[in-house]
Amino acid sequence: MANENVAQEEALLDVRVAEASRLYKFYLNQEKKILGTTAVVLFLTTWELVGNTLQLINPMFMSAPSLIWKAAVQLFGSGEIWNDLYVSGVEFGWGYFLSVIVGVPFGIAIGWYKKMAYTFDPFINAMNATPRVALLPLIIIWLGIGILSKVGIIFLGAVFPLMINTRDGVKTTPLNLLNAAKSFGASEWQIFMSIVLPSTVPFILTGLRLAVGRALIGVLVGELYAATAGIGFMITVASATFQTDKVFVGILIFAITGMVATDLLDRCERRFDKWRPKVGAA
Repeated sequence: MANENVAQEEALLDVRVAEASRLYKFYLNQEKKILGTTAVVLFLTTWELVGNTLQLINPMFMSAPSLIWKAAVQLFGSGEIWNDLYVSGVEFGWGYFLSVIVGVPFGIAIGWYKKMAYTFDPFINAMNATPRVALLPLIIIWLGIGILSKVGIIFLGAVFPLMINTRDGVKTTPLNLLNAAKSFGASEWQIFMSIVLPSTVPFILTGLRLAVGRALIGVLVGELYAATAGIGFMITVASATFQTDKVFVGILIFAITGMVATDLLDRCERRFDKWRPKVGAA
């Protein structure tokens, strides 16, 4: 249904472009970029006027784009931030990698085998509903204040949305396709590889996209709570000394990382969406 709506919108756009003037054609073809860029420019301009030019807000509590840019240039130019980026990157990489290694196979298993689902679903649903921040003191007691505790909280944050999406992807495989494959004598492995896996891939990619945000939250929370390095630790130190420009630099690093990773996974999700078997397929 969504694909049909997109196709209809594209067809209407083609008609409008064909009937428009050259300038309006350019606008219609680039409407998304133009409106998005204009909104961002207006927002940054207003922010700069309020925060720096007119100084309507105390700079101790609010920075401005130009001041944030200067702080970023100073941090990267002096090399002060590179170790924090490395520490946070390592924590994020290992936590996210482990969540994928565990979440995808286990999600497939509990989606494919009913008895496993009946056994583990209560624990998965309970842990997914539990704020990971509440577990952080225990994780630090068990793993210390080093990198292992950050990896642990990132793993716990990312693994459950990934696991649940993978499980639901397996469970929503069209029953008529499974029955058709069984009627032709396909083995369980053949059914899994030819029907279940293609149907589940888009759900896995959705889970990966959701897990990025949870993993970044884990990085920030872990480093805010107990750390000696990392972007979250840098934000903590900067906020304690009212260096709001540096705080915004750290926030933007998290935001840009999440945007880039989410956009890449979103592109992959759209690419593999055609793998999803249609319910009406025979």
